[in-house]
Amino acid sequence: MTKEASGDPDFEAALARLAETPVLLVASDYDGTLAQIVDDPREAHPEREALVALAALARLPQTFTAVLSGRALSDLAALTGAPPGLLLVGSHGSEFDVGFAERLNPVETALRDRLRAELTNIAARTQGLSVEPKPAGAAFHYRRAEAGAAASALAEVMAGPAALVGVHQKRGKCVLELSVVPTDKGHALGRMRGEVGASAVVFFGDDVTDEDAFATLHGPDVAVKVGAGPSAASWRVRGPAEVAEWLARLCERRAAHFGAVGAPPIEQLSLLSDQRTAALVTPAARIVWFCAPRIDSPALFAELLGGATAGHFAVEPTDGSAPLHQKYGERDLVLTTQFASFAVTDFLDTSGGRATQRAGRTDLVRVIEGRGAVRLRFAPRLDFGRQTTRLEAREGGLCVLDSLDPVLLRSPGVTWTLAREGAHDTAEALVELGPEPLVLELRFGAGDLRAAGRSPTQRREQTSRHWSEWSEGLELPHFERQALLRSALTLKALQYGPSGAIAAAATTSLPECMGGVRNWDYRFAWPRDAALAARALAELGSPSEGMALLDWLLGILDGLSAPDRLRPIYTVTGAELGAEGEIAGLAGYGGSRPVRVGNGASGQVQLDVFGPIADLIATLARIGAPLSSEHARLCEAMAQAVANRWRDPDHGIWEIRAPARHHVHTKVMCWLALDRSRTVLEQHFARPRPELAAIADELAAEVLEKGWNPKLRAFTAAYGSDDLDAAVLQIGLSGFLDPHDPRFVETVAAIERELREGPTVYRYRADDGLPGREGGFHILAAWLAEAHLALGQRQRAEELLEGLLHLRGATGLLSEQYDPVETRALGNHPQAYSHLGLVGLILALDRAPPIRDARAHS
Repeated sequence: MTKEASGDPDFEAALARLAETPVLLVASDYDGTLAQIVDDPREAHPEREALVALAALARLPQTFTAVLSGRALSDLAALTGAPPGLLLVGSHGSEFDVGFAERLNPVETALRDRLRAELTNIAARTQGLSVEPKPAGAAFHYRRAEAGAAASALAEVMAGPAALVGVHQKRGKCVLELSVVPTDKGHALGRMRGEVGASAVVFFGDDVTDEDAFATLHGPDVAVKVGAGPSAASWRVRGPAEVAEWLARLCERRAAHFGAVGAPPIEQLSLLSDQRTAALVTPAARIVWFCAPRIDSPALFAELLGGATAGHFAVEPTDGSAPLHQKYGERDLVLTTQFASFAVTDFLDTSGGRATQRAGRTDLVRVIEGRGAVRLRFAPRLDFGRQTTRLEAREGGLCVLDSLDPVLLRSPGVTWTLAREGAHDTAEALVELGPEPLVLELRFGAGDLRAAGRSPTQRREQTSRHWSEWSEGLELPHFERQALLRSALTLKALQYGPSGAIAAAATTSLPECMGGVRNWDYRFAWPRDAALAARALAELGSPSEGMALLDWLLGILDGLSAPDRLRPIYTVTGAELGAEGEIAGLAGYGGSRPVRVGNGASGQVQLDVFGPIADLIATLARIGAPLSSEHARLCEAMAQAVANRWRDPDHGIWEIRAPARHHVHTKVMCWLALDRSRTVLEQHFARPRPELAAIADELAAEVLEKGWNPKLRAFTAAYGSDDLDAAVLQIGLSGFLDPHDPRFVETVAAIERELREGPTVYRYRADDGLPGREGGFHILAAWLAEAHLALGQRQRAEELLEGLLHLRGATGLLSEQYDPVETRALGNHPQAYSHLGLVGLILALDRAPPIRDARAHS
């Protein structure tokens, strides 16, 4: 029996369940459902509120919307305006795309043309009849004809064109649809359900042709009949206005549901690492990001970018209480989240030398200790959820089926309940904690569930020692010692142990502008960024990261035809990146789409890359690292690359996706490559290179002539430009120009005045061709502070340091950017740039004499 939806609490409850279903498909007929039935089909305009609600639903995570109509697809597109995200399906489900008619074979085309002609002849003889051509047939409308004449014409149609062999009929309200291909809204709705992996479907329809769709709905699905008449639907609403109202309410409820389980603040995410891959953990001990077997591999848990249905691993108190606190061990990456009655300790196992084993398996270990009951939820999603994920319960744990690499969850003593959520399986369990810790081991690359050779306690201790023994060798000043230590550990964690490459960040597509398109994949190694990170660690007394990175670079250079062909980005194994792609199935952090994999900047020309590499070699030489003739060869290669190409334009440090320019920062980095290479070759390898000094002088003279803007009284982003760029602070910080040179002093003042906002500094204000306003960069706040310090303005430097420290999350991590307007962290996390900038600033302040602020003399 079909019940009235309005005012019925059962319908409200069904709506609430739809709002919380993992993957929702919202589909509707058009005429009589989204638009009123009118005499002229061309005037059937949709209820505006209904289209707004459907478009808003389509923007929500794991929510898909469709209009499934008997109209031609082109008519649907014209009447609705084809809003983004709304799937339009015409001709009762047979027309999914605009090229549908072109795929009819010659026999079908001839039959279609014949029935159209015969229908047109019949309609021409009686007033009020009309024929609406469709891609695969036609619709015979008789709503406006006198009843007797309509019946007579309809009988003629049934005896004539409708009776032709190969013609299929569909009756509607005062319309007869004839088609040369079979049409069925039920089949079309099932196809859409399968394609999106919907765990529930709601369908609104008014016509008899919609009954085919209603008949396919079951379980949590909801069928809604619009208007009067018998129906298989469970619920009824009065008309299109009420459909619009219910769609809006469904959208509001689903948005509230996703808001309640929304992504945590970026800076509050904590990092786990085994120096091969990385995981991110929320303050509530929920693992929302994990790629395996490498940091740049597809994600197994991607809730961070796609909501709960994109994969997570949760340990929750049954009473829903919030965690009390979360912290790392003092010198390691072993993370403990404390709840009122239990604690969760998480780590990526580095015992047994795994950090440098390319072929070693990855174990993510979770140790739960305390009392009371906890709820476990294990929801892996292979390849960002693009591959169906099936689970199988086995003795001692769970197995992820059909994965390329074996994936197991060892969980002895846990009884799991498996449930289907869309295309994937999720495992849940309720466990009463006992005197012994509950240990969960996610094993990627392991083929069995047997106990490991070492106990969980031994593995935790060895993992802690892996980090603490390394960090104990650092030369840390007392000034901001803990901040330095955490930043150093973060940089170490981003190094891929088997190769020595250092990733720019642990994530992809955390937005630089909320809701916008500035979302990039940073899980790769930029030689420039990696060299800067290794140099920061060398300054802290750890040269091993720099030496390993140089080995990685030498391996890459050996495969190039010339050193100036060095690309700006490589995978952590040293391979070139493939094409940049997008994952359409993920909604993005806070709705920020697209989610990207790969990075198109790998094909750019970035000539600044050579300077930081040469500077790293010079730093390692200065602190006494065991350099060899191979490192001399690398210096020669960097210098030769600059000599070959320094006159060329490039895309610069900020990788602007626009035509190349002569960037001032790039030219300064080219000078740095020449200067540092010459120093290393002459002082450490007794190889005089006077020609490098000559090229460096020529380059410097050009920069001073063309990079200085006398109107702005500052060095600008590129030759002849009027836009400021905070990266040109390296003019004074690199030694290119004396910091007290009036031109540098004025440049610092201009950047302070135009690009600084509170605790952060923007890269530039110029239009870079992308929509949205990005945040300020933490590394630029550090560089500006260092510039102030070089000018004797210690108080300003300390103010910026204080701001940076305040913007860290509770466990001491920094993302790439900060939005001072919305007061939120932005960008990928944790970011090597941000942490190496913080290290450099703290060391600069520690080493600088405690002088009075220069402003006191003015």
